[in-house]
Amino acid sequence: MRQNPAETLRRVVPKIREVLHVAGVEMQLTAAVSFLTVLQEESVSIHTYSHSFLHIILQNLEHRDAGVSNAWLETLLAVIEALPKETVRHEILNPLVSKAQLSQTLQSRLVSCKIMGKLANKFEAHIIKREILPLVKSLCQDVEYEVRTCICRQLEHIAQGIGTELTKTVVLPELVELARDEDSSVRLAAFETLVNLLDMFDADDRSQTVLPLVKSFCEKSFKADESILVSLSFHLGKLCNGLYGIFTPEQHLRFLEFYKKLSTLGLQQENGHNNNQLQLQTLEQEKKYVSVRKNCAYNFPAMIVFVDPKNFHLELYSIFFCLCHDPEVPVRYTMAISFYEVAKLLNPGVYAIHKELVTLLQDESLEVLDALVGHLPEILELMTNGGENNGSESKLLSIPDLIPALTTAEQRAAASLKWRTHEKLLQKYACLPHILSSDQIYYRFLHRMLTIILTNNVLPVQKAAARTLCIYLRYNRKQEQRHEVIQKLIEQLGQGKSYWNRLRFLDTCEFIMELFSKSFFCKYFFLPLLELTHDPVANVRMKLCYLLPKVKSTLKIPTDKHLLQQLELCIRKLLCQEKDKDVLTIVKKTVLELDRMEMSVDAEQLEKEKQQNEGRSTNINDKMFEKKRRDSKTSSVLAKSITLSVPGSSSGTSVGKEDKKSKLVRSQSFNTQALHPKYSSIDKCPNKSSATGYSSSISGMGKSCMLSFSEKTENQTLRSSDRKRREPGTGGSNLMLWYSGSSSWDSLMPGMNKMHLAMLKPFIS
Repeated sequence: MRQNPAETLRRVVPKIREVLHVAGVEMQLTAAVSFLTVLQEESVSIHTYSHSFLHIILQNLEHRDAGVSNAWLETLLAVIEALPKETVRHEILNPLVSKAQLSQTLQSRLVSCKIMGKLANKFEAHIIKREILPLVKSLCQDVEYEVRTCICRQLEHIAQGIGTELTKTVVLPELVELARDEDSSVRLAAFETLVNLLDMFDADDRSQTVLPLVKSFCEKSFKADESILVSLSFHLGKLCNGLYGIFTPEQHLRFLEFYKKLSTLGLQQENGHNNNQLQLQTLEQEKKYVSVRKNCAYNFPAMIVFVDPKNFHLELYSIFFCLCHDPEVPVRYTMAISFYEVAKLLNPGVYAIHKELVTLLQDESLEVLDALVGHLPEILELMTNGGENNGSESKLLSIPDLIPALTTAEQRAAASLKWRTHEKLLQKYACLPHILSSDQIYYRFLHRMLTIILTNNVLPVQKAAARTLCIYLRYNRKQEQRHEVIQKLIEQLGQGKSYWNRLRFLDTCEFIMELFSKSFFCKYFFLPLLELTHDPVANVRMKLCYLLPKVKSTLKIPTDKHLLQQLELCIRKLLCQEKDKDVLTIVKKTVLELDRMEMSVDAEQLEKEKQQNEGRSTNINDKMFEKKRRDSKTSSVLAKSITLSVPGSSSGTSVGKEDKKSKLVRSQSFNTQALHPKYSSIDKCPNKSSATGYSSSISGMGKSCMLSFSEKTENQTLRSSDRKRREPGTGGSNLMLWYSGSSSWDSLMPGMNKMHLAMLKPFIS
């Protein structure tokens, strides 16, 4: 049907129709499930489905095997919801009239009952009244009790389809008659249907019809009709609250006493007038009585509402005590589940049940403990903060045995094989900082969590203990205790001999990053965590690599710049030195992820550094201006000395030669200032002419020009480097910026030729 629906419908489905007449049970069940799957997957349109499959389903409804018949019935009921009304009316409702007749087989009539309950929600009320209700009345009078029971359980659906008025006039009389049926199963079905339809009956119907029936059930349940006892105990809470408005004080007290009697039914210490009957209990009766007490535990919150929470201690506390101390585990388990509901209803008088809380925490059955632990944080919060116990000093005093009970519960869970209960318990113990003082947690629970991390063999339990320990550390305000725990985590886990402990250290660091501030993690755990990049076990390094993006997200720039450098150094070492191919693959993926991450910026620290850089730049500019002013004075003095030293009476030829010599000497003297000292012999000019004084003065001038140029270049370099710090992302180096300033040499030193520049540049670079 999924691959080729057209050919399947044409060639396969007819063969299935032929084979199903003689097929066995297994093939029948498989066909019913397959037809239902085709409907749910909408492999074909609903029109095509009804044309090809509906007749096959209807033909096999009355199979002699009850399991096969029920399987086809489930498929049909699902099809009825999807089919259009007209198709349902012609293909299902019309044939139903004949199928529901007394002349048909028992299986046919049972199937008709269940189909009627489904059809009641498909059609309008007037159609149901005209075509379905006559069949319903007929089936309610059927000679077989199975049919009467089946149609009685469908009356709830039929009532919802026809509305309140028709329910009152048609359905309620039938229910009253069925409630007095000779068969107990029919009476039980009638009773449960009455309870479920309470909301549809008005006050008159409840007081005049329903209440007398319920009283009759209660009276007969202990005497002649114990079969209804379990169902009555299960629905008693709903009954009491549904009929609450019509009870007289006497009736109210009678139902309350009836509940108390059911709550202790079957216990040896019960000394009622039925004690003689209870002495000869069979095993089956004992099971029935345990079910009754379990149902009473289930209905206990409803009974608190029935008597009013203010009257709890007077009316129900003794029953609450008995149910919490019941010898059977299912009863105590149900009380543990409903304990939170009871605590909410009793708030602010919840302190009245604190002893039962301790009792259930110390229960010998881990099932009871598991049921109680589900809402343990909420229960403890109500216990310690509800009512008059609001002060922090009164936390422990409010429940004096709480801490021993909690520690005992954890130790019993740890000693068992039910590690899921232990894990759940440790997770819920994370609420204790809101309940107990810091010292109580430190001395009774915190070190226990560390021991579990170090010694337990179940990973989920270890992780639960690690997270709870981190929460305890989070709420601990004593620095000495905090530092001690941090030191133990680093030494015993991060630097532990077992690689398993070092893996748990990484889990703990992950919880630290989740629960604490970024600065706390960076201060205490950042560097110890990075040390694991050198771990000899590949699994530890691999887990660390997975954590690195989270680790980097804790850093802020520029505050944690040194930690960022350490992180980058560790990543470089991993890339260069890692030999495990799996770890190396993860490292490379992590590097790409880290490269895409944006760093958090500490705006306040960045502003401070900016102000410091601006102040430094202002000082440099002031110094440079002062030096320029002094250099300009020096240059003017040198210019005057040069003018005085030049001879006035010389011919044009000699002047030209002297001018060339002076240019050469000037360039040589400048090169002398720029070169390394070991090359200073270039100063020694072989030509000792009369222009010696002139050349020395020019050499001095070159020196002053070089100093001025160097200061200017240095200032440019400082400004550019400062700008680089202020503008992240700018490339280049200070040296290249300084070197690029050489284009101004021609204006500063017109006498330098290309050869001298070529000699000078290698030493600069």
